Amino acid sequence: MSRTHIIFDLETAALPYDGFDETQREYLVRGAQTDEEKRKKIEEMALSPLTSQIVCVGLIIISENEDCELRDEFRGAFVTDNSLPDGEFQQINSTDNSTKIYRCNERSAIMRFWGALDKYKNAHLISFNGRNFDSPFIMLRSALLRLHPSRNLMEGTRYNYKYHTDLIDELTFYERSSYGPMKRYNFDFYTKAFGITSPKSGGVDGSKVGELYANGQLTEIAEYCLRDVQATWELYCVWAEYLKFT
Repeated sequence: MSRTHIIFDLETAALPYDGFDETQREYLVRGAQTDEEKRKKIEEMALSPLTSQIVCVGLIIISENEDCELRDEFRGAFVTDNSLPDGEFQQINSTDNSTKIYRCNERSAIMRFWGALDKYKNAHLISFNGRNFDSPFIMLRSALLRLHPSRNLMEGTRYNYKYHTDLIDELTFYERSSYGPMKRYNFDFYTKAFGITSPKSGGVDGSKVGELYANGQLTEIAEYCLRDVQATWELYCVWAEYLKFT
């Protein structure tokens, strides 16, 4: 049976702390006793869709026919430049001039994501921690920006959800342990353990995205995000060959 795989990843960056009103700022750092604790709480803003924004959407779309032959349908990233109006996309050059990178505002990037899922209905989604972070994040950001998702990414239950392979769940057998064979490691550790080039090999990791975004280094963010997506696909291929039973 032919089907389409959509491998995806998001990069996020905190909204300006000073952009929130006084009561919101107090709430965000409540309980912090030192400047260091306050700084840490402000950094954690990047993890919530209410206090941060999507600065990059990375996608690889792969079709698979009845003979298990694979073909790239799309491979690229949409990186956020909120100075652009809705619907305007400006292609920018990647380092190797082969990767498709488009600059657009956050709302437009999210619209392209939902457009892809609408075009490839019932596509098989592949992510690393997407069920726990990327999926709820983009759905809530969509609502905040008054966009309606084309698909409910959170349908199903904690242990049973269709059309989505979240590799962190599969590689830990759906447990959330901090030790033993089902311990949850970060993505960098999994890629290195399975002999896959780590997305961090380019000198960028998720902790640097906020700084890169503030400095206007959009190409670096997009290329890092796409390295994440490519490594996710490679890790999926290993899992599918050796650990998938249905």
